[in-house]
Amino acid sequence: MKKWKDNVYFILVEPMEAGNIGAAARAIKNMDFKNLLLINPPEVTGKEAGWFAHGASDVLEAAVSYKTLKEAISDKSYIVGTTQRTGRKRGGYLPVDQGSTRLFEIAQSNKVAILFGREDRGLYNEEVEQCGFMMTIPTGKAQPSLNLAQAVLIIAYEVSMSGRKKRPPSEKLIPGFLPADSPSFVSHEQMALLFNRMEKSMALINYLPENNDYLYNKIMNKMKNCLGRSGLSEWEYNMFHGICDRIEKKFE
Repeated sequence: MKKWKDNVYFILVEPMEAGNIGAAARAIKNMDFKNLLLINPPEVTGKEAGWFAHGASDVLEAAVSYKTLKEAISDKSYIVGTTQRTGRKRGGYLPVDQGSTRLFEIAQSNKVAILFGREDRGLYNEEVEQCGFMMTIPTGKAQPSLNLAQAVLIIAYEVSMSGRKKRPPSEKLIPGFLPADSPSFVSHEQMALLFNRMEKSMALINYLPENNDYLYNKIMNKMKNCLGRSGLSEWEYNMFHGICDRIEKKFE
């Protein structure tokens, strides 16, 4: 049987420093994970990445690079981002311990991706929009930012510990999150197709405001956050498509 940790993917979005990539590989292996994905990384074949990956050259060498985030997450069923900043454009966010518990539960039956942003600018808003929720690591006010590899290590540790501790079910910890009974969820690519169809259907019934871009985008983002946060089983996915079918037929 495949270990749940094999379903967890750490994704570095446009990392700037080869040393951070190597150190992230080491952090991942420290906690018995192995999947490292890179979006537009710098050259990592030099000595620097290898030095920082000490003892984890296998993880570094097996890391898969992609040109776009879309390619990297297309077959993942649940996407979570990491952020130091919070705000209305950052989506829903959770402390790392609660978010890690949720990820542990989902990873029993699904591929999950954890996104880490650029060293200098983090994740862009359009990348945050791909996430079901954001995880934050509480830090001191005097120096709130963490090095990229440090953040990877802390997240990896918390997710790993969620598999060792007998924690309460996440529905008791996280208000608004659906109970996790380890169902299999559809992929991110399928969710994207559904969101596009739902947007068209809502436009047909004049639910989306035509002359208010702010409200239009807010409605769509809230819908994506809501469904992305809970995840959709195949049955639920088909149910939403069925609703769209009915709406489209009314306007044929």
